[in-house]
Amino acid sequence: MNQIQVTASRRGGREARRALRVAPTETDLRPVRGGMENPRHFRPLSDADMVRIHAAALDVLETVGIGDCLPSTVEYLTRIGCIYRDDGRITFPRALVEDYIPRINRDFLLAGRDPRHDMHMQSSRFYCGTAGATVNMVNPRTGAYRGTTLNDLYDCSRLVDTLDNIHFFQRTVVPREIEDFFEMDFNTCYASLAGTSKHVGTSWGGVRQLEASLDVMHLLAGGEKQWRERPFVSMSCCFTVSPLKWAADSCQCLEVGAKAGMPIMLVSLGQAGATGPAALAGNVVMILAELLAGMIYVDAVAPGNPVILGFWPFVSDLRTGAMCCGSGEQALLTAACGQMSRYYGLISGIPAGIADSKMPDAQSGYEKAINHVVTANSGANLMYEAGGMVASLMGFSLESLAMDNDSVGAALRTVRGIEVSDDTLSVDVIREVCMGGPGHFLAHGQTMNLMERDYVYPKLGDRMSPSEWAEKGNRTALDRAVDYVDATLGEHYPEYIPQAIDEQIRTKYPVRLPRERMRPNADWPRKWG
Repeated sequence: MNQIQVTASRRGGREARRALRVAPTETDLRPVRGGMENPRHFRPLSDADMVRIHAAALDVLETVGIGDCLPSTVEYLTRIGCIYRDDGRITFPRALVEDYIPRINRDFLLAGRDPRHDMHMQSSRFYCGTAGATVNMVNPRTGAYRGTTLNDLYDCSRLVDTLDNIHFFQRTVVPREIEDFFEMDFNTCYASLAGTSKHVGTSWGGVRQLEASLDVMHLLAGGEKQWRERPFVSMSCCFTVSPLKWAADSCQCLEVGAKAGMPIMLVSLGQAGATGPAALAGNVVMILAELLAGMIYVDAVAPGNPVILGFWPFVSDLRTGAMCCGSGEQALLTAACGQMSRYYGLISGIPAGIADSKMPDAQSGYEKAINHVVTANSGANLMYEAGGMVASLMGFSLESLAMDNDSVGAALRTVRGIEVSDDTLSVDVIREVCMGGPGHFLAHGQTMNLMERDYVYPKLGDRMSPSEWAEKGNRTALDRAVDYVDATLGEHYPEYIPQAIDEQIRTKYPVRLPRERMRPNADWPRKWG
């Protein structure tokens, strides 16, 4: 066989193997998937450290408490034994907190509109999704930033609908063209539901818009009873203003949402060195104190209502005051918070995947990767901000979201770990190959069986040889991401809000997402202003 024939044969085999890798597989046979057990491979805190942090948080709740109380907050919490002091702060006796922790719901459903995307929240299950409230979109072709729109939010939702390793869609961008707060919150929820059948998370700044959105959810579910059985939207609730003050509007929404059976992610946003202590352990203590208070608050309003502890610690560059979300300190903080949630056996949601870089570049890649891997292996249940976010929460890139899907997949593989069994120890396989076999494992049955079950392959990442890469145009991951986003959003127009229900909703509420934008004849490609 001459050299040309050998090269052709090798290339043909490589193409055949690639075709096999992209062939669809059953979900339960995939190497990674949502809901895998999280064994906590990374533990920055010792057992003794966690005990001390727990004790310190209880001290803060008992002696400092939380200020700026609403009358309803005081009523709910004093009824169960909290103390409202003369200085206007409400405190939580240590025994009360320790009594409430075991009562909290640890087993509930975050439903998808499609049951294939249901997320069964239990103490060790792990899922990844988006989040954010950024105000700028990034053009990867030019590096230009522009204001975000409702169309951008809808496109984010549609793109998430196609990404295997992004298991839920939390609102990513703010529709800046909508100035009325009611319309902004209502349309944010509506556009998110229009673009994906995965679980949706968003927030509301007022009770009126929350109640209108609940009306839409009941219509889509077929009734309030059906909605309560399968809640496919959760509330992200920044119920405190760190350090240790209640946020009035969010607390009102918390009460309405809890009574409506909506899962609530309580978000504490202490920024180390700014709104939280610069000491990383102290920041964990303050955030934990706020979240334990919020957890008790929700349960006092609606006992057993699903609640997610949203540990969202951020880090300041102490030289400039700038946020540094892609830092090693950020990774340590989020991992420590994940550990603390597992210490209690409570369901938690933590951000990991925010780049400080302004573009989806090499800096963005390493910042996201270290935070993905460390947080994913900490014991958290939900990883938010996992894709698309750049510029320390000030920018969003659809192309970065597509690339981050690969990074999250790799991180999920580290969560799954290495299976050790009689079969995987491979003694018989080694014997067969070395004693009478071909001297390599390429064509062995074990290799073929594990090819798709144990190995994760990037959708946009490149593993070609340099010569083959040059032959195919020297294209980067960003080039391939641009093509993927353009192709997906040019074709993927799911009809998750049936036209009859859409018309009914538009008659009653100010829906700002144009009907033609939800149909295949929508204007495309995107127009960059």
